[in-house]
Amino acid sequence: MQVSDPNNVKIYNLSAGKSLPEWLSERKRRALLKKNIDIRRRIELIQDFDMPGLSTNVKVSKDGQYIIATGTYKPRVKCFDVNNLSLKFERCYDADAVAFEILSDDYSKLVFLQCDRYIEFHYAAGRYYRLRIPKFGRDIKYHPSTCDLVVCGIGPDIYRLNLERGQFLTPYTGTASAVNRMAINPQNQLIVCGTQEGKVEAWDSRTKTIVGTLDCAFNCAVANKHVETTAVTSLNFCGGLQMAVGTSTGQVLLYDIRSNKPFLVKDHMYGFPIKDVEFHAKQDYVYSMDKSVVKIWDKNNGKLFTSVEGESDYNNLCVVPGTGLMFIANENTKIQSHYIPSLGPAPKWASFLDSLTEELEETNTEIVYDDYKFVTKTELENLGLDHLVGSNMLRAYMHGYFVDIRLYKKAKSVANPFEFEEYRKKKVREIIEKDRVNRVQVNKLPQVNKDLALKLMDEQMDPKKRKKSKSNLLQDDRFKGLFENADFQVDKNAEEYRLLNPVLSRLDKNKKKELEKKILNGEFEAMDDELEGKNSSDESSDDMEDDDEGEEDSSDDDQAWTKEVKKQHKLIQREKRQKEREEGKQPKMFELRQGEEFKGVQHMKRKANKSSLGERLNTEGSNVRMVGSIGNREMTFSTGKRKRDRNIDEKNKRHHEERKQLMRPTFGMRSKKPMFRR
Repeated sequence: MQVSDPNNVKIYNLSAGKSLPEWLSERKRRALLKKNIDIRRRIELIQDFDMPGLSTNVKVSKDGQYIIATGTYKPRVKCFDVNNLSLKFERCYDADAVAFEILSDDYSKLVFLQCDRYIEFHYAAGRYYRLRIPKFGRDIKYHPSTCDLVVCGIGPDIYRLNLERGQFLTPYTGTASAVNRMAINPQNQLIVCGTQEGKVEAWDSRTKTIVGTLDCAFNCAVANKHVETTAVTSLNFCGGLQMAVGTSTGQVLLYDIRSNKPFLVKDHMYGFPIKDVEFHAKQDYVYSMDKSVVKIWDKNNGKLFTSVEGESDYNNLCVVPGTGLMFIANENTKIQSHYIPSLGPAPKWASFLDSLTEELEETNTEIVYDDYKFVTKTELENLGLDHLVGSNMLRAYMHGYFVDIRLYKKAKSVANPFEFEEYRKKKVREIIEKDRVNRVQVNKLPQVNKDLALKLMDEQMDPKKRKKSKSNLLQDDRFKGLFENADFQVDKNAEEYRLLNPVLSRLDKNKKKELEKKILNGEFEAMDDELEGKNSSDESSDDMEDDDEGEEDSSDDDQAWTKEVKKQHKLIQREKRQKEREEGKQPKMFELRQGEEFKGVQHMKRKANKSSLGERLNTEGSNVRMVGSIGNREMTFSTGKRKRDRNIDEKNKRHHEERKQLMRPTFGMRSKKPMFRR
């Protein structure tokens, strides 16, 4: 057993410790127990409480006497009897279980939603029946008042299987592309569905209609200024009025169902989807879990109570009602068991935990930073907080820093105060553009990369060039963002563009104006129609002409392209030399640190020579030149030599000159003739 103390709350990890293999004999087991302290201290709460590969779901029966878990591999379900603290039965089936429901108070009636679109019904003796649904499912719930089994998944339909009549009823059809999770209100029996678009739809089983819709994605963006897409990944109710919604961006929103705005938004700060949300039965605490951590916090103010971290990713959370014990299905063989005494006592079948928890304590783990946001050095500079490096406001960690979340939000709002307004205007423009699709389209040039679009249109209007280029970038959806997204705008001042500019700027100004007029008047599409309406005989004759003229055109284009590249290269080199002259006129400055005295220029030079290569390049500057026209660069810099090295070089140079003067020429010497000739 392992004990951790995050936020001064003791958490006992009952699944920690080494496990013994099943094939060991009893003699070897006893020998290991005597020698190994870790094995001796481990607590096996339930015997064989694990899976061969990993566990996906864990639930406790309504009577609290059985624990049912699913896992892989092979796909299987295990039922554990808490009275005997051992495995009761184990069954395997054909496909992995996405979710399951316990229909009875004990283990006698189970239903599994599998990943191959099948639903399996099990009773005490084994499998009872198996049927298939139209689409892949993601969640399954049992509606007790109508005896309906409700299944959601890909698509807007929510399927209803009536277990009393044994047939499918008319499905509920919403507006979402997919429904991820469902929950049933225990008081008014509302069926609540979380969609892929970040909305929550509530269905009334009596009227078979939608009675309410919540836009959780919008509320999440308003509270935290997140602009990425948000989906609902978890749902749960606390009583009849309070509802918790977990999103794919790592936020938990608490709603009163009488209002369309959340009264509290809790951010995990990790960015991972919220997989499960549970409410404490007796205290005002909420359990929220993503794949890396389980956070327990107060639902009234969002203050963190404690947190549980694991070495492997989490899949499902199960809280034993009325106790401080919880089970976590994870990407590991062992199903994790954690006991928190401050949240409640141990269950009756594990009452021995109360006497053991204070005796078997081990090393503590690190505290989870809940009120801090991790930022990199680049993000810190963009926020204007780089001057805080070295102060108590930042905590250095790996390749970045932890900053207080309140300071982070204030700095982000100051750095870009109109971020949400720009996001809202962008969405409004997208909606308006969708509505304009059905109207009469007027030919116009794109606002982004206009010159490139003109060149491509010119090639499409020319029948010779059009045959050579089979694909058209303007009509290809893969390159749609090249002419719509401003982030793909070509920088015309870059050296690479200026060297490649002759390729993109073969159109002169007069020709550009003519092309723009043709496009606005609709002549561009007419040219396309004429080209498409040609006969095969005409195309073959054009091909013969193109082959004769192709060599002459290519040679002329290559000569013109070479001249333009040389001209641009000379201009770039001239601008670099001019920049170096301007920099050389400025006096060289030396930087003094706080409390440092100036001891002369030579002392500062010696100090600069001892600095690292990166610091020297930043202070002395570097000479970067283009190598070729592809974009490769070559950097040269000079390193200062010590006075002793310079003296040695001068001495060697003088010695070499003296040797050259003393050497006598070898005039008149001839090599001996060979004795034999061939």
